[in-house]
Amino acid sequence: MQKSILILGACGQIGTELTYVLRKKHGANTVIASDIREGNESLMNSGPFELLDATDYNALEEVIAYYEISEVYLMAAMLSATAEKFPMRAWNLNMNSLFNVLNLAKEKKIDKIFWPSSIAVFGPNTPVDDTPQNTIMEPSTVYGISKQSGERWCNYYHQKFGVDVRSIRYPGLISYKTMPGGGTTDYAVEIYHKALSSQTYTCFLKKDTKLPMMFMDDAIRATLMLMESHPNSIKIRSSYNLAGMSFCPAEIAESIKREIPGFTIDYKPDFRQEIADSWPNSIDDSMARMHWGWQSEFDLERTTREMLYNLKENKQ
Repeated sequence: MQKSILILGACGQIGTELTYVLRKKHGANTVIASDIREGNESLMNSGPFELLDATDYNALEEVIAYYEISEVYLMAAMLSATAEKFPMRAWNLNMNSLFNVLNLAKEKKIDKIFWPSSIAVFGPNTPVDDTPQNTIMEPSTVYGISKQSGERWCNYYHQKFGVDVRSIRYPGLISYKTMPGGGTTDYAVEIYHKALSSQTYTCFLKKDTKLPMMFMDDAIRATLMLMESHPNSIKIRSSYNLAGMSFCPAEIAESIKREIPGFTIDYKPDFRQEIADSWPNSIDDSMARMHWGWQSEFDLERTTREMLYNLKENKQ
């Protein structure tokens, strides 16, 4: 019998699209979606779904045994902006879910884990341009602290117990299929929706706040490339830097104006500005390129065209 894949947090921004892609690739019945709540109708109708709390070890163990799971994609997390409002809830979700899957792999009940890290592991003392793979981190957010801790635990479980865990430090992700879930880079999705609905947007970051970003198709492709690579190619077991593009709100606004000339933007920075100021401007992902052949495909102009075209199509 073919072994199955379990996605924890399948109803989130990345988890939803990852579920669709994995089901298309491996067959719907071999990819088990799960979350603490049900997802949209399309996701729920696309294959097996389990209501599951990723912090409940016994429930997780039971689902893994029932479906004969070999790979787990742990996408459940509380993101940066939301985590600042609920620090202990964020820490408990982000860390306990990770310990659960690491311990199940240690006990040989699953073979392989994907766990996403983030550019939030970096902090105000990190070099901001072409941030290297190995550098000063010192994250200043609850989310970043949990992700940096998670990276160290992933590396520890690989070194001590041989756990095959793989990770990417995602930049901000841009998608037309799902709304973002409480992150500091959410403006780069919201802006396209507002451009089409009202031709104006009020941004919660300053106009010149440059951050690393990536179109969702690139992020999903990178995730699958990493998971399908031979174990010997995976030289870094904490988490890989990953880059797509870097831009500021003023630049994304200009790219939208080229498609929608009447679009306007104004700026009212809020508490998320301080978070963004602690993150890099751009990322050096040469290790991912060297070790497992990563190469991004989407720049800002292509992303803007894809976002506006598909959001229009979805509204018709």
